[in-house]
Amino acid sequence: MNATNWISMLGSIALFLFGMSTMTDGLAQLSSGRLEGILEKLTNNVFKGVLLGALVTAIIHSSATTTVMCVGFVNAGVMKLEQTVGIIMGANIGTTVTAQILRLASISENSNPVLAALQPAILGPVLAVIGIVLYMFITGGQKKSMGQVVIGMGLLFIGMNSMTTAVAPLQNEPWLAELFTAFTNPVLGMLVGAILTALLQSSTAFTGILQALSTTGIVRFNMAIPLIMGQNIGTTLTAVLSSAGANKNAKRTALIHLFFNVIGSVFFLVLFYAGNAIIHFDFWESVMDMGTIANFHLVFNLACTALLLPFHKQLVRLVEKLVPGEATALDDVSVLDERFLSTPSVALERSHDAVIRMGDYALSNYRLAVELLKHYDPKKLERLNETEVALDKMENALDNYLVKLTDRALSPQDSAHVSELLHTLSDFERIGDYAVNVAESAAALHDKGILFSPEAVKELEILTGAVDEAIQKALDCYRERSYALSLQVEPLEEVVDLMKDELRARHVERVKTGSCTIEQGAQFLELLINLERISDHCSNIAIVILRQTSPKDDLVRTDTHAYTHELHHGHNPQFEQMYAESKAKYYAPLQEIQEPALKK
Repeated sequence: MNATNWISMLGSIALFLFGMSTMTDGLAQLSSGRLEGILEKLTNNVFKGVLLGALVTAIIHSSATTTVMCVGFVNAGVMKLEQTVGIIMGANIGTTVTAQILRLASISENSNPVLAALQPAILGPVLAVIGIVLYMFITGGQKKSMGQVVIGMGLLFIGMNSMTTAVAPLQNEPWLAELFTAFTNPVLGMLVGAILTALLQSSTAFTGILQALSTTGIVRFNMAIPLIMGQNIGTTLTAVLSSAGANKNAKRTALIHLFFNVIGSVFFLVLFYAGNAIIHFDFWESVMDMGTIANFHLVFNLACTALLLPFHKQLVRLVEKLVPGEATALDDVSVLDERFLSTPSVALERSHDAVIRMGDYALSNYRLAVELLKHYDPKKLERLNETEVALDKMENALDNYLVKLTDRALSPQDSAHVSELLHTLSDFERIGDYAVNVAESAAALHDKGILFSPEAVKELEILTGAVDEAIQKALDCYRERSYALSLQVEPLEEVVDLMKDELRARHVERVKTGSCTIEQGAQFLELLINLERISDHCSNIAIVILRQTSPKDDLVRTDTHAYTHELHHGHNPQFEQMYAESKAKYYAPLQEIQEPALKK
């Protein structure tokens, strides 16, 4: 085998691995979080967990990815440790699907025309052409992600075909036969399989390369069995590394994956070698081809699951003893687990949850601030400040997390979602800041002994009630991604602007008549400014949802400023009706308050 053959073989392996990576990434994007959502909402039924783990892994072609997602979900507190056992067992079964697909390379050219068309030499280029057309020339929907999947599958078959051709000269190399003979040593074979799989970070890739080498006729059962069992152990390294720095239950999840594969591999390795020593299996030195490797991989993982499934509770107790202590309490940014960055759809869902939490905190702080205006309480102010610290922490964590996410290959839809999250988290954070400003005004009023008149208190009650409704509607429309709710925010914001102008005019009049001191008026005016700005940010949040949920030909999708200008100049009957309802609810009662006064 000359240098050209070696270069060709290495290039074929590189193409094969790249095709597998491309296909897996495309499948992850195509799932758009739906498969991950199934895992997240899984019940405690371990049998259902096995089925769903196998399904998800068969679709995304990576047991390591499935297990890493489980580690992340447990670390984020959205999945219990017991729920992961079945999923991990099922993932080992699901990962065998790719090997079954790759066995198509063993189809003979003399087969019937239908089967002959499934040969990698034919199927690979056909899929690559179809994929590139979908990826480059057809827009809309998820065609680009689908194209990536088809391209990846095409490259996978082309790489497999090239590997098969490149390794053909190896069948005449005596050193390779001697090398594989060494693998009949079960410890050495298992160790090599584990190390190579850990380096490739894919048991499927290792199995595919072994299938290609089987075409040389030197791969036998007694050589391949330790290698295949070793790769089951090597694939656990990814999950173990991903659990570094995670909470105790996340570490336990990674250990469940490790112990399941180690116990199953060691048990069946001992069983095979002990059985052969006693019975002398007829197949022990038989040559394995692509089909028998794929079948053995499948049967072995099914047998491991059947062996250990009845002991799933004991597995949980084992890892709990090895990682003792209670799982640490989760903070509010624990959902932003960096393990999810490799699956952008999941990372975006976690980020969306964190932004909603920010909205809840902002609303809570606003209501605390309004309560402080009515009845000052230092404990409530302290609680408000603690929540503000949490808000700032979440904003920084989300900013950093989303910046890291933008370094990944994102679909146009995911990129738009990142932009939406960045804008919305900023709006909720600013609402929290203005709520702090309101609380500081309440503290200043208390410290200086300033009391607003009963009329002024009524004015503020009406205005703060309108702003409260605006925040609640903005949060609800964002949480539910509701077009109907998002339409209701802008009319309310316009009424808040109207009320602010009215109250400011009254304040100027009171200053002119001397019924209001400069210090009293400054605090009142500061409150008006902060309340009005809160409603502005509520409008921003609603506009984000309107742009995403409105009909495709709606003006708000193309020109937000033109859309709001149209609303405010009487060109939208629906807006006018909701504006009139909000005006009757808040502005009309304000008009009934006569000559408000401020007193010290």
